[in-house]
This record gives sequence, C-alpha cells and structure tokens, in this order.
Amino acid sequence: MDKKTIIRCRAIIIHEGKLLVVKHSPENTFYVLPGGHLEWGEDVKECMSRELEEELGIKGDVGRLLYVNNFIGNDTNYIGKGTQSIEFFFEIRNSADYAKTDKPIGSHAAEIYELKWVGKNDAVKIMPLAIDRGLKEGTLESESVRFICG
Repeated sequence: MDKKTIIRCRAIIIHEGKLLVVKHSPENTFYVLPGGHLEWGEDVKECMSRELEEELGIKGDVGRLLYVNNFIGNDTNYIGKGTQSIEFFFEIRNSADYAKTDKPIGSHAAEIYELKWVGKNDAVKIMPLAIDRGLKEGTLESESVRFICG
C-alpha cells in the first residue's frame, strides 16, 4: 500500500451562531467544513481563500488558525485508506458574505452535495468530532490553536 500525506485547509464560518457545513455525497452520514487540498507551493491561507471561492463562489477573508487535525485513514471502507491528512482550520472573518449562501456556486460547486447552516441544537454529525463538540458547547473559537487527532 502506498502511503501519502495530504494537507487540507478548512473554513470555520460562523454567522449569527450558526456554522456553515457541507456534505460531499448523499451516502455520507456526516458533514464537514468547506475547504480542500493545498496545492504545491501554495500558502495555507491562500489555499483557504481559493478553496472557498472555488466551492462557494465567495473569496474568504482568512483569519486566525483555530485547529490543526491529524487524521490517518486506516478504515478499509474509507476512500482515503493509507493516507495521513493534516488539516488546518481557519476562522473566516467575512462570514456575513456567506449568510445568504444556500447552494454552492463556485467553479468546483459540483464537489458539494449539500450546504447547510447548523446551530448548536441541530441534530447533525460534523467531522471531526472535536468541531461538532465545539459547536454544541460554544467553544469553536479560542485564543489558542487546538490540536485534535481524528
């Protein structure tokens, strides 16, 4: 099995207490944050802004780094089996620009099956689970970077 490392950037977009999440296929039982892969030679903040523009049609004003996640795909049913993902989760400061977003309109919009604003009491599962917990507990934003695994 070939092993490889993938670096991703993900957006924490909070507006009026709700978090913007996406689902990539109808088979998924969970939501994730918008974002995508870092391209060779690209700065992580540039990647974050580019991915938001490609997927949602709105350029992100990238703020602080809030989380770093390390995820290893070992599950035999997981499409990324044999990969180690490192994800950077950034605060997006222009969240109001996304407030009326109800469907992806960027050049890569086809990568997103569903777009949804969720609040802390909504019964949805967000991955990684630390993000789900942070939303439900009201602790997503912090003064320090938090490291999560899985």
